[in-house]
Amino acid sequence: QVQLVESGGDLVQVGGSLRLSCAASGLPVSSYAMGWFRQAPGKEREFVAAINWNGVSTNYAGSVKGRFTISKDNAGNTVYLQMNSLKPEDTAVYYCAAPRGRFYYDSDHNRYDNWGQGTQVTVSS
Repeated sequence: QVQLVESGGDLVQVGGSLRLSCAASGLPVSSYAMGWFRQAPGKEREFVAAINWNGVSTNYAGSVKGRFTISKDNAGNTVYLQMNSLKPEDTAVYYCAAPRGRFYYDSDHNRYDNWGQGTQVTVSS
């Protein structure tokens, strides 16, 4: 049984930084691609970032490229999302997700089967 648990969300000021964590169980992140999505109130869930199974390749939404970094800690079976230069439009609930096929690391949320419960990020101006 796969379980993904996000943490690290908080209230932060514009320009600040946060690091989100996603602790995985029942699934080895060392051999799975993983993704981060977010959903703001009244909006659809949107892709943020993904990392391929061996951690060599990454994929980012244009709105976060250059500010966010996704990474994996295989020993800790954890995925991270480092978020810098935060903007009010980054305010959302952030979700960690594992794809149905372990090599998929693109933006289609329908290709992801396992989701965490989410962690709230609020960026205040």
